[in-house]
Amino acid sequence: MEGELPFRDRAQAGTALIAPLIALGPRDPLVLAVPRGGIPVARILADHLDAPLDVIVVRKVGAPSNPELAIGAVGTVGEPVVDADLVARLHIGRDYLEREIADQRAEALRRQAALRGDGPPTPRWDGDVVVVDDGIATGRTAEAAARLLRPGTGGRLLLAVPVAPRAGVERMQTVFDEVACPYTPEPYYAVGQWYEDFRQVEEDEARSLLTRG
Repeated sequence: MEGELPFRDRAQAGTALIAPLIALGPRDPLVLAVPRGGIPVARILADHLDAPLDVIVVRKVGAPSNPELAIGAVGTVGEPVVDADLVARLHIGRDYLEREIADQRAEALRRQAALRGDGPPTPRWDGDVVVVDDGIATGRTAEAAARLLRPGTGGRLLLAVPVAPRAGVERMQTVFDEVACPYTPEPYYAVGQWYEDFRQVEEDEARSLLTRG
């Protein structure tokens, strides 16, 4: 579907993901959404699979002169993902990097509590874990999620995204056991370019979707 907008909104994107994900044969799955954009997509999949839904909160680590430029990503626990080559090219010092990682980890913890309360995170899961987002660009957020989840996953670690660049899917296939992605259009600049409606998912809507099941 190159040159077209494949998705009306995130709900339609979730519906488009059902068949590719089912083809991977998820066993006793736990669905984990990357907030907030991944939550409407993940809700569709969790409902179809009759699977529990939770969140995996990962924050981008931005460059000092350009916060939108991801030099890494970090979750609520676990080791951060850092693009060492990019950090070296931008001459980013260790002090800045450590401070930015600490700040973003604190923000990840705050957002996790805002979305799901103070309850304990989902314990080690013996089935397959499905990480869901509304798309990937650099893939660093998904990579950080995989590193965070791998030690507590007894089954396969799967990634389900509606749209991604081909190079991004190839990279994710080295991090996840399987990747479901129905659309890999080129040229690819941003996730939002493939949606007619890509408005921000508000916190109240996100909480409602998480608790609906």
